[in-house]
Amino acid sequence: QLQVVESGGGTVQSGGSLRLACAISGGDAHNLHRYAIGWFRQTPGKEREGVSCISMSDRTTYYSDFVKGRFTISRDSAKATVYLQRNGLEPEDADDYYCAADFLLTPLNGVTPVQYMCEGPGQIGIWGQGTQVSVSS
Repeated sequence: QLQVVESGGGTVQSGGSLRLACAISGGDAHNLHRYAIGWFRQTPGKEREGVSCISMSDRTTYYSDFVKGRFTISRDSAKATVYLQRNGLEPEDADDYYCAADFLLTPLNGVTPVQYMCEGPGQIGIWGQGTQVSVSS
C-alpha cells in the first residue's frame, strides 16, 4: 500500500507561482512503476475533479481540458515525489488540492491509464489530506 502527503499550498499573490509536492511512501513504494499519481482539486460543495495525472511507469501525462496548459505535472522517481507547477496564478486556481495514487489500469474503452485515473476520482482509494491554495489580489 502507498501513502501520499501533499505540501506546498498557501496564499500566493495573483500572478505568482506555486509548486505543490506529493511525497509518496509506504510498503509498496519500491513498486512505484505500477502506479499512476494524480492531482485533483475540490471546491466546497462541488465534486472533486482531476487536474493532471502522470504514470510512474512511462511518464505519460494527462491534463483535464480546463487546465488549458496552465499547470505542469512532473515526477522525481528518486525522491518518490510528484509535483504540480502553476505559474501566473489566477483567482480561479484557489481550491483544495489533493494527491492520489492508483494502480495503472488499462480500461477497455481505449483511453490511457492516466486519463482513466483523472476522469474517475470516485474509484481511487489512496488520497492525501489535501493542501489549500488561496490567491490574493
